[in-house]
Amino acid sequence: MPGNSIGPASPCPCGLDASYGDCCGAYHSGRKQAPTAERLMRSRYSAFAVGDTAYLLRTWHSGTRPPSLELDARVRWTGLEILATSDGTAFHQEGTVEFRAHSLVRGRHPDSQHELSRFVRENGSWVYLDAV
Repeated sequence: MPGNSIGPASPCPCGLDASYGDCCGAYHSGRKQAPTAERLMRSRYSAFAVGDTAYLLRTWHSGTRPPSLELDARVRWTGLEILATSDGTAFHQEGTVEFRAHSLVRGRHPDSQHELSRFVRENGSWVYLDAV
C-alpha cells in the first residue's frame, strides 16, 4: 500500500512526531479508527501521500463519495499545515479542519492546496463530507 518510499518506520507524512506505521498507517490498515476530525484529516492527507485510494474512498461520506478516485502520479505531497479546527472531537457529530497541503508537481514545481473541510460521523466513524 505505501507509495513514494514511505514505509512503516518512516516519519508519518501527516507531520505528527510518530512513524507512519504507528500513526496514520494504523488507520489506513484498519487497526484503528481516527478519533477526531483532525486525525481523520491528517490520515487522509497521508493517504494521498502514500497513494491509498481505498482509504480515501472508505473515509468519504456515502452521500458525497465519488465512484472512483485516481491520484495524479506527478504530485508528491511534501507537508501539511493544520490552520484551524472547529468541533470534531469525541463529543461532536461534526467538525471542520482548515489546512494547507504542500506538494511538488513533477518534482520541481511547488504548489499548495488550501481548504476548509467538513467532517461528520457516519455509522459512528468520522468521514470527510466536503469542502466549504
